[in-house]
Amino acid sequence: MSTFSDKQLLYDLFQAYYDARKNKRNTINALNFEIDYERKLFELYEEIKNGKYEIGPSICFIIFKPVQREVFAADFRDRIVHHLIYNYISPLFERLFIFDSYSCREGKGTSCGIKRVDHFIRSCSQNYSRDCYILKIDIKGYFMSMDRPILYQKIEKALKRFNGTANFDLNLILWLIRKVIFNDPTQNCVIRGRKENWQGLPKTKSLFFARENRGLPIGNLTSQLFGNVYLNDFDHFVKHRLGMKYYGRYVDDIVIAHEDKEYLKSIIPILREYLQNQLSLELHPDKVYLHEKWGQLCFLNKLDK
Repeated sequence: MSTFSDKQLLYDLFQAYYDARKNKRNTINALNFEIDYERKLFELYEEIKNGKYEIGPSICFIIFKPVQREVFAADFRDRIVHHLIYNYISPLFERLFIFDSYSCREGKGTSCGIKRVDHFIRSCSQNYSRDCYILKIDIKGYFMSMDRPILYQKIEKALKRFNGTANFDLNLILWLIRKVIFNDPTQNCVIRGRKENWQGLPKTKSLFFARENRGLPIGNLTSQLFGNVYLNDFDHFVKHRLGMKYYGRYVDDIVIAHEDKEYLKSIIPILREYLQNQLSLELHPDKVYLHEKWGQLCFLNKLDK
């Protein structure tokens, strides 16, 4: 199935294992895998190489901090595959992402986003010497609304740009990516916790209520990366087609600074139409905010949801 060096694939799989166990070494799944891990990695390697790899059951549960959220925790074995995919394709997508998307990127966490929004406000207002307005929007049920075929097409199209120069077997990794994207964890999961834990969780926040071929599980490393990939074209549309100089995005939380309040109002329907027509996404009707010189605080609102 693969023309990529078998020895290199095996080496990269071991590296993915070491990456996956960081900060997870004391979990039961990681400890169980660590017992005779070399044999298990060789078995996983053979399954991947021979096209026989299958995704195992996830554990589904609810967390309440910082907010109530449904999580599907992949089996540790599958987490290794997630890291393998991430290690191969993330450096390529880094070449395609705009600077001001801040989630699941080295050195681009929430603190970076907050500093950048502060920079937007200072620059746009010329150090608070003129008016500056902040448009904040986010997407309704983002992770549960992503269209899986659209996502895969975006990934495939992007990676084929690097065909011949990538340091991995493109067909093999695309096969693994398809397995991850089109796996429905709700069909093969172990539910932990009480039914009452799901009370109060909107249906738009649960994979159990997602439409067919929609949604990615929160909790997977690949889901975080794919969340950036899915909105990358939108980022470029806003930055380059609409010419928004002061634009930043943390997952689905979007901030735009501009000196003209009416202009910001005028682009809301344009943004809504692009998201609907190109990505099958919906702006959250209750989370469209327009503020004067209040960008940093409204961006921080993401952390409090």
